[in-house]
Amino acid sequence: MIGKIKDWPNEGENGMRWTATNPATNTVIGEAEETLPEAVEGMYTVARRSFGVWAGLPLSERIRYLCKLRLTLVEEMNKIVEMIKASTGKTAVEALTTEVMTVIDSISHIEQRAPLALRTKKVKTPITLMGKSSYIEYKPRGTVLIISPWNFPFQLSMIPIVEALVGGNTVILKPSEVTPMIGILIEQLFEQAGFPEGVVQVAHGGKDTGAALIEGQPDYIHFTGSVPTGKIIQTEAAKRLIPTTLELGGKDPMIVFADANIERAVQGALWGAFNNSGQVCMSVERLYVEKSIYAEFMDRLVQEAGRLKQGTSLEDDIGSMTFSKQVRVVKEQVEDALNKGAVLAAGKHPDKWEEGHMFIQPLIITNVDHRMKIMREETFGPVLPIMAFETEEEALALANDSRFGLNASVWTSDIERGKQAVSRLVTGNAVINDVIITVANPYLPYGGVKEGGIGAYHGDVGMQSFCIQTSIMVDKGTKLSEVNWFPYEGKYEAFAELIRSFWGRKRSWRSFLRAYRRITAKK
Repeated sequence: MIGKIKDWPNEGENGMRWTATNPATNTVIGEAEETLPEAVEGMYTVARRSFGVWAGLPLSERIRYLCKLRLTLVEEMNKIVEMIKASTGKTAVEALTTEVMTVIDSISHIEQRAPLALRTKKVKTPITLMGKSSYIEYKPRGTVLIISPWNFPFQLSMIPIVEALVGGNTVILKPSEVTPMIGILIEQLFEQAGFPEGVVQVAHGGKDTGAALIEGQPDYIHFTGSVPTGKIIQTEAAKRLIPTTLELGGKDPMIVFADANIERAVQGALWGAFNNSGQVCMSVERLYVEKSIYAEFMDRLVQEAGRLKQGTSLEDDIGSMTFSKQVRVVKEQVEDALNKGAVLAAGKHPDKWEEGHMFIQPLIITNVDHRMKIMREETFGPVLPIMAFETEEEALALANDSRFGLNASVWTSDIERGKQAVSRLVTGNAVINDVIITVANPYLPYGGVKEGGIGAYHGDVGMQSFCIQTSIMVDKGTKLSEVNWFPYEGKYEAFAELIRSFWGRKRSWRSFLRAYRRITAKK
């Protein structure tokens, strides 16, 4: 059954085993065995053998398997939530809504939308190619390598997996070594849902395993994680001309204009900055508030932040950090800001953090500027730095002053103004009077610009990105020759007349036909 992890032996016969602990309680939740680099070749052999069977199934049959998977997730929902909680330290509500519910909704969307997104599409053929027809066909790429992170280890593994599967691909998943039990859980879920052997495999390990998997020549790579690792993967993929999608980091701005619903904006800022302890690539990491409401906004924000409950119970709002290394990153950025004149308006000073303690009280920081790391580098923790602005131009310039471009939000009661502001932001995703939530709409593509990432998934483009798109033109083959074929003798002036009559200032259908007949008359 799901959630019953094996009692792994202390010493593995084939490779290293490591112990996984709950970051919130420091209790052991299981052990995982590393996939040795020499085992990777065998995984690709299995995947490519299984590809022939899986890709050969009708799309309706692949969707039937996904339906069984969705029902399995619903049945095992509570056990999945418990494993996500234990692996990440996040609260139960966040594990249920942002991980399990989002995946179930995405599978349901794919079940309904895939027949339209992946069907062969007839497209127009220009008059200059009269007599021919055109269409686009979507074919599976082969074996897809998915490398997923630790902050949303279930959602950010499962959604690309099912998008790849519905297109007819087989999948090798390498989950983060920080949350290995989620990888084991995913293996069990696909087995329980009855998927054919070898269609989904999971490789456990760190960077050596990841390197071996790339060297194994997957047909496509989907990576979610940090910018430095993404650059390494992109470099290695480029050497082998492996296409990729990279979902990387964010430093997402939130702009609050004076006419915004202040109470809603305050609550949105708190949730956008502190859900999952700020370990969200789309977290609100920079807050810009119009000067005329700044004082009122700050008072409400600090007051409401003090009401948030932190812990491990069902009633708590904020859980623990997941990765101790990330705690050090957060501490270093906060200390850098405070040393440069920033002011801690809420939360505990880093000097008072207990060594090894994974719970960081939400921090609100004022008197910041763009010289500070906390306004330029991805923080990935429960930290909310705030600046005041005077004009819309200033706010938009500050928001765009970043090497990231994943998400942004604009808050105003004037929706048209909000739309105009969003259109000037350099970002892959944007929200008006809300935060983060575009990623939860399976109809919308999701991807970043600049160092926010390359490519997109979700939506129709997500399913299509895992496919080879073949453009096809058909001619009945009854004519002996084409007008653009050899010989060229006497055709130049006729083609020139055709161009002028069809695309020039004085368009003439009669002149076009006359030129076309002249060309076709040439032998």
